[in-house]
Amino acid sequence: MQAPVLVLNTSTKRETGREAQLNNIMAAKAVASLIRTCLGPKAMLKMILDPMGGIVLTNDGNAILREVDVTHPAAKSIIELSRAQDENVGDGTTSVVILAGEMLAAAEPSIKKQIHPTVIIKALFRALEDATNIIDKYAFKIDPNDRTEITKIVRTCIGTKFTSRWSDLMCNLAIDAVKTVTLEEDGRREIDIKRYARVEKIPGGDMEDSRVLDGVMINKDVTHPKMRRRIENPRILLLDCPLEYKKGESMTNVELVNENDFTNLLKIEEEYIARLCSDIAKFKPDIVMTEKGVSDLAQHFFLKNNITALRRLKKTDNNRVARCCGATIVNRTDEIQESDIGTMCGLFEVSKIGDDYFSFLVQCKNPGACTVLLRGASKDVLNEVERNLQDAMNVARNVLFDPRLVPGGGAIEMAVSHALLEHAKSLEGLEQWPYRSVAKALEVIPRTLAQNCGANVVRLLTDLRARHATNPKANVAWGVDGEKGVVADMRELGVWEPYVVKTQTLKTAMEAACILLRVDDVISGISKKKEGGGGGAPQMAPEDMPDPPPPPSFF
Repeated sequence: MQAPVLVLNTSTKRETGREAQLNNIMAAKAVASLIRTCLGPKAMLKMILDPMGGIVLTNDGNAILREVDVTHPAAKSIIELSRAQDENVGDGTTSVVILAGEMLAAAEPSIKKQIHPTVIIKALFRALEDATNIIDKYAFKIDPNDRTEITKIVRTCIGTKFTSRWSDLMCNLAIDAVKTVTLEEDGRREIDIKRYARVEKIPGGDMEDSRVLDGVMINKDVTHPKMRRRIENPRILLLDCPLEYKKGESMTNVELVNENDFTNLLKIEEEYIARLCSDIAKFKPDIVMTEKGVSDLAQHFFLKNNITALRRLKKTDNNRVARCCGATIVNRTDEIQESDIGTMCGLFEVSKIGDDYFSFLVQCKNPGACTVLLRGASKDVLNEVERNLQDAMNVARNVLFDPRLVPGGGAIEMAVSHALLEHAKSLEGLEQWPYRSVAKALEVIPRTLAQNCGANVVRLLTDLRARHATNPKANVAWGVDGEKGVVADMRELGVWEPYVVKTQTLKTAMEAACILLRVDDVISGISKKKEGGGGGAPQMAPEDMPDPPPPPSFF
């Protein structure tokens, strides 16, 4: 008999076939169970100690999973879902992981029954297509300009977060910020929250002191103590060049022959700075802001011309100021034009909050950018409030782009689940079993909501199933009241969710489950690099070789 041929390294661990699929399912279930209690208005918080020694206190799925260090490749794939969901729609990061874990758990019996993964995947994609059509049927449009309607949706998002106590304040902050950065031109709508809606957190004060500025705030003070700190209707010039003498990038040698040479050298530097400042002073700006440095001599010339200067602004801050006051960022002082000066700002003021000085550019006529000023007790609270506010702003943005809504509180999941179970009766062959399992998996959202608020889960879900079965169209909005743990009509509670978030959650979870089911071989091992420059490292004797590493765990 021929000896077996070893292709892989002996320290490599390999899982094949059904073992690999079942291990992947276990990993996905482990990740989902980690954040299952973070869903709904009665969600629990997780406290995570990050590698730097800081504390993350949150119930945001993406923020939790981002800090968790996992080794299993399937667990990493599931965590990636949360990040993708956060980048695409900004909300539903917890739901997507729970749903993906439940989809894989529902497919487990089919794999154990020897049903081929390709058949399961085909059934899952068919169920996804039918589920999307059902959600389309039950979705309805609202007027994106109706603030009351948008407030209801944002309140639903805030209701499951730490900041639910200040839901009215958070809703107003989110909607005001999104409306401020909305830009419409040639029938195209642009809402860039990431770039133009800056959240500035200042510990201290009361949460009710938080507000959206009609302009921007920068953590900078004027460069010279005698410069003006309050200017009404200022002319603002934005630069992207240093207002100091240019240093040589590498070693510079200067040969000085007589005593006047050094004086001439200094004079040339002074003349260069004077020329830069005279180029600027010609246009009579009140404020000059630059991303680079401002030398002492330049400050002197500015002070003589009654110009206030701010230096070393971040690129992002400079872009926001440009959008607020209508200025154009200039790269060279000799290219400044009158049209580059920003005149749309109503007030420039430097104020001290806590220990820091902040420059306010407010009362802008048509600000395309804004700063959300958050006050709170501590940094941990402010970090959590910022995460909640980002989710709320994303929800408001989604509704402005696609103003369709579906009922929240697990109602639409139950409606889709019932419709899929009815449709499964018309299917033939093996495909109907995985198809049915998708319908059962969708019940995880109302079930988790009921579990998290301490309700009688079996009785509540039975009641909910019965309502959706008796009259699917009329009872489509019946779901779980996450506060009281009872079955309720979401129309009366005003719990709505954006259509975009719901469909994206379903698509992301289903596609991730299909990808992991397609995996039939997991190879994990360490590739040892050769040490030294030319030759390889000396070979170890068998008795000196270390023990093989233990099999990878999920966490």
